Amino acid sequence: MKIRHILLATTCTAALALGGCASNPSNAQVGTGVGAVVGGVAGNAIFGGPVGTIGGAAAGALVGHEIGEDRDQRRPYRR
Repeated sequence: MKIRHILLATTCTAALALGGCASNPSNAQVGTGVGAVVGGVAGNAIFGGPVGTIGGAAAGALVGHEIGEDRDQRRPYRR
């Protein structure tokens, strides 16, 4: 029974992950992801521990989103 639950959870996760790749991400979405990763690594290196990592990831995601959103507004819309 436990294997069945793991298989179902893996299948649902894979379906959601692939569904997120159905369209090209905007610069704001890419900036949020990249900023969170870079901020988490920097926060862990500077402050150490989970609080530094989470704080750095949150700050990095915020900054990355804002930079990406600015780039989206400057770029003309293409079809």
